[in-house]
Amino acid sequence: MDESRRERKKRQTRRLLAETALRLFAEQGYEATTVAQIAAAADVATKTFFNHFRSKEDALLDDARRRNEVPLRVIADRRPGEGVADLLTRVYDAMLADFREEGVGGRDPALVETYTRLVMTVPALQARALHQVFDLQRELAAALRAAFPDDLDDIGAAAAVGAMVGAVQATGLAALERGDREEDLLAAMRRGLDTALDGLRPR
Repeated sequence: MDESRRERKKRQTRRLLAETALRLFAEQGYEATTVAQIAAAADVATKTFFNHFRSKEDALLDDARRRNEVPLRVIADRRPGEGVADLLTRVYDAMLADFREEGVGGRDPALVETYTRLVMTVPALQARALHQVFDLQRELAAALRAAFPDDLDDIGAAAAVGAMVGAVQATGLAALERGDREEDLLAAMRRGLDTALDGLRPR
């Protein structure tokens, strides 16, 4: 029980620091915000920040490795008779739900928009996030190939995952560029997902 409380406290502190960083990035810009400012705004020592993150970049993106486990678990638990499109839809739903519950800013619509804009527009964050997406796509494609050994080869699995990820990213960016609110942003991403996966459904 003591260890569980320690772990819970650690997660709470990490989340506090990450969301404090996100708010400061929104208020004064990513480049202008320092680690010392983040720590002060979160009412912790700078050393505490570095106990959790190596840099302010990590404060937003460091939890991606843990969150990537969610879609891999969904694919590993493919339901009997479940097709590729339906499985990838569940993957998307699980990833979105996990981000809303555990992701940086996931419980606050304004922070979700800020997080998305920062990752898509700040070069340092954009490059790191892009590498993370590529790594995740490779892992998802390998898992999907294993889940459908008789239906997908390496190319087919990569194409299916690429269609899902690309559609969600592209429609999300288009919705942000036209100033959509969160509910409209999510609707646009769902529409993009459905459009991309429609060709994978049995006819």
